[in-house]
Amino acid sequence: MAENDSEKVRKLQEKNRENQRNYTKKREQEEKKARTLIHNLVQKIDHEPKNYRHYYELATLLVEGKDYEQAEELLMKALGLFKDSSIDVIDTLKFGLGNVYYAAQEYDKAIKIFQEIDDDKLQGEAYAMLAQSYMAKGDNKRAMVFALSAQSSKRDDPSINEMIGDNLLALGNFAQAGEFYDQVLKVEPQNGKANFNRGLVAMVNGEAFDQFFKVAKQSDPDYFDQGQKKLKDIEKFVQLNHQKDKHSAQQKGDAKN
Repeated sequence: MAENDSEKVRKLQEKNRENQRNYTKKREQEEKKARTLIHNLVQKIDHEPKNYRHYYELATLLVEGKDYEQAEELLMKALGLFKDSSIDVIDTLKFGLGNVYYAAQEYDKAIKIFQEIDDDKLQGEAYAMLAQSYMAKGDNKRAMVFALSAQSSKRDDPSINEMIGDNLLALGNFAQAGEFYDQVLKVEPQNGKANFNRGLVAMVNGEAFDQFFKVAKQSDPDYFDQGQKKLKDIEKFVQLNHQKDKHSAQQKGDAKN
């Protein structure tokens, strides 16, 4: 019996070591690929120093590698180099800088930069990032303003409608939140996060909710697991409301008698 247990432990340890080796190998391959892409973009900048896109793309790669300081430095340098360029060039670089600050969780700096963007082609994206920045700060009322502004040019964009739904949910406007999640699910029926939050809305509204949670668990098990506290909070909210309604009905009955 002890030998069987020992063999199981040995196999489990070997499996863990194999998983670690595979993970390390995959990470090294990704890092090598990223270094190659960065090297190529540095060369492009050397060969075409007046092409602003190269600076933007290199900064994006640096952000993906969490090298926020270098990305910020690069875009600040680019904004100096292209200060006399057209508004679309300057605002593209500013948008990149705003994304650097957002990724680095420096939301106040991100908000300041995104508010400076005036180019029509980037305005909707800037509003969306302003909404996300305010959401990250927990300011859902301001986030709603910018999410709705973003929706004016992206009415059928599921990511924008989901953001509006998330803000309405956080503000306790469950019925309206449900309407926006329904719009999302028409386009992305397997969206795990939207299904989970639509399930929460259904619980509050007294609708059938099992199917929403079933799809959420299948499509995005990580988000489903992370959302269990939110689920318990909603269950408590529903129970309290039920108790209040019951108590109110009882008081009305007593008053009639």
